[in-house]
Amino acid sequence: MRWSSAFIPTLRDDPADAEAVSHKLLVRAGFIRQLMAGHYSMTPLGLRSLRKLEAIVREEMEKIGGQEFRLPCMHPREIWEKSGRWDSVGEEMFRLQDRREADLVLGMTHEEIFAYHSTELRSYKSLPQIWFQFQSKFRDEARPKSGLLRVREFTMKDSYSFDLDASGLDTAFDRHFDAYRRMFKRFGFEIVAVEASSGVMGGKTSVEFMLKSDAGEDWVAACDQCGYAANVEKAESILAEVKDAEGPAEPEKFPTPGVKTIEDLALMEGGTAAERQIKTLVYQVDDKSVLVLLRGDHKLAEQKLIDQVEAKGMRPAEPGEIKKLLGALPGSLGAVARGDLFVIADLALQGRRDMVTGANEDGFHLRGVDLDRDIDVKGWLDLREVADGEGCPMCKQPISVHKTIEVGHIFKLGTKYSEAMGASVQDEKGVSVPLVMGSYGIGLERNMAAVVEANHDEKGICWPVNVAPYEVVVTVIKPKDVDCHEAGERLYEKLSEAGIDVIIDDRDERPGVKFKDADLVGFPYRVTVGPKGLDEGIFEFVRRRDGQKRDLPIEHAAGTIVEAVLDDRS
Repeated sequence: MRWSSAFIPTLRDDPADAEAVSHKLLVRAGFIRQLMAGHYSMTPLGLRSLRKLEAIVREEMEKIGGQEFRLPCMHPREIWEKSGRWDSVGEEMFRLQDRREADLVLGMTHEEIFAYHSTELRSYKSLPQIWFQFQSKFRDEARPKSGLLRVREFTMKDSYSFDLDASGLDTAFDRHFDAYRRMFKRFGFEIVAVEASSGVMGGKTSVEFMLKSDAGEDWVAACDQCGYAANVEKAESILAEVKDAEGPAEPEKFPTPGVKTIEDLALMEGGTAAERQIKTLVYQVDDKSVLVLLRGDHKLAEQKLIDQVEAKGMRPAEPGEIKKLLGALPGSLGAVARGDLFVIADLALQGRRDMVTGANEDGFHLRGVDLDRDIDVKGWLDLREVADGEGCPMCKQPISVHKTIEVGHIFKLGTKYSEAMGASVQDEKGVSVPLVMGSYGIGLERNMAAVVEANHDEKGICWPVNVAPYEVVVTVIKPKDVDCHEAGERLYEKLSEAGIDVIIDDRDERPGVKFKDADLVGFPYRVTVGPKGLDEGIFEFVRRRDGQKRDLPIEHAAGTIVEAVLDDRS
């Protein structure tokens, strides 16, 4: 490819609305352009890198026996109703009607569709199976942001395993786990695998692959001592032991005028520290009002509540609903003497005494509350979000909590979708059993952005060779100089013939412009062909990731460059 005829629309300045480094650089370097919020077009450069990511994923999937499909993006309502997700998935699913007013969806994922096709499997002799595809997915994100990291349309490799039993699923899960680790290593970044919530996907076990990054939106708790790691939606920790005073024989009501928050109560004269308060939240779970209690200084990890309480629908109650239920507004709520309501409490409150909570009367609280004596707790659950510095549940050493980008997610689904679709086989005894499924996803555009987040500097992107749009740029300093032109062309042809992805910068531009563009776009290697070097019989060879420079004798340059590129490929 010749730069003079290529479409590489580099920009001098960052886009005004960009926050993530990958968003800024992928736009500035000419890899992507925004069509509308959450929808991006890939330029030729972007598509080249995306296809290299796809090729790596395909190769690793085929290594574990994956067979590639291509399924429709648009699905009928009925198939999603069978799994129950027509109702359980919220506004993030795109829904539409055709001219006959038939309800359709744009697929967020393809569990239902693959399970539907697996009904053609009849016998245990045809198992195990691993099926995968690369296909567009759609999510109606409320707030698309950070470029390719949170979008409404994206390409996903989703794969599905079908086995006779749980043991077979374990094997398929482990094979995918290892394959994913190899993929990310070839992409050029290190990940941590963490326990995660399965969410709307279903199943009891899932693992997320996370890249530590300030651009991420997922928080992970990790222990450097023993290696424990989990998404905060799933993470556990050990709290320091708390000793409570005996407290009064019964709760005592006291005025708290103007107090609306935990912090207000902690700061008022005669108030109480947040760790000695009971936070009362009200949730509507299906058609029932539920009180959720936590320690005042703890945050609710809502996904933990969703995962542990079986319900078709769940949401925080509105102020009007709360007032009608408890007689007060948030800031004065409590569960004392409300045995008529279903109360769930976080484990950190178990056995606590001499606590403070709302009196269910605006401007009043109760002190001296004993959880066991005064509140009828129907269920004790781990509901709180862990915090930095708390004890690791495995080794008790302090954990750290940091932001990450989710770059892959794998699930043990079990039989949820196969039972819904009637996908079963006959086992060795001739008994019909539902297929045991796993689901394994990896978003290509998000991983492209993740590569940039992990591989950049102040000058621009530093693509790893495996996913670079071109591996080498031959920069001709004076393309109108006959000797420079011919030397650059000869090197370009030799590298192309050797199978190197090479682009020649033959533009009539100043050297500084060419060097800055090459660094911004991030080609792994740059070869400079100029009059001075030709006089000395050398080309300058520069490695992008660390700026290492070497002078290569012209007669051996092509071979040396090919060797360097091949050494970096994997």
